[in-house]
Amino acid sequence: MTTTFTFYGHAAIGIETHGYTLVVDPYFSHNPQASIPADQVSADYILVTHGHGDHLGDTVAIAQRTGATVISIAEIASWAGRQGLKSHAQHIGGGFHYPFGYLKLTNALHGSSLPDGSNGGNPCGFLLTTLDGQKLYLAGDTGLFGDMSLIGEEGIDLAALPIGDNFTMGPADALRAVKLLHPRLVVPIHYNTFEHIKQDAFAWAQQVEAETPTRVKVLQPGQSLTFE
Repeated sequence: MTTTFTFYGHAAIGIETHGYTLVVDPYFSHNPQASIPADQVSADYILVTHGHGDHLGDTVAIAQRTGATVISIAEIASWAGRQGLKSHAQHIGGGFHYPFGYLKLTNALHGSSLPDGSNGGNPCGFLLTTLDGQKLYLAGDTGLFGDMSLIGEEGIDLAALPIGDNFTMGPADALRAVKLLHPRLVVPIHYNTFEHIKQDAFAWAQQVEAETPTRVKVLQPGQSLTFE
């Protein structure tokens, strides 16, 4: 069955697979890149990598409207529960079988705090194995780390990697990440939203494809790709 990956801008991602809609880091309001407003976002599940405002974003409003379940690290899932939302807590290295597939939390080198200043726990990434066996690695906000090679051993079909620098990996380290992960396809995220993270994604794509067998798809906000 076809899985659809949509880039909404910044680090907001939509995934449709086996009749379920997942939204990752739903930052729409106040996001200058957002391709649609928050009140038009559909979701059965909301995946949150960490508590910063440009990732937690519109989680509460979307989950209240749609009834979506929030999936995140335990501290964020508990916070979501205190907002009256349905939530499922996991921790790094742990996975769970959901109706849409198997979701495991991965390391991410970053920080995390919640809007009220409370502890957001450890930041994370997501490794999703769909019911068809497709593997998507959503790195979240992270710096380069050597254990990406272990994630790569899973056989990654698509990786979404930040390239913006300053807050996350920049282009050079993101290229090194591709060489550790060996994904079939990579989509750059978390760039050009703000002055501090301006990058030329097409130049990065050329370098990746010149130095690795990985294909790069630079998506504009609102664009999608499908794969089986």
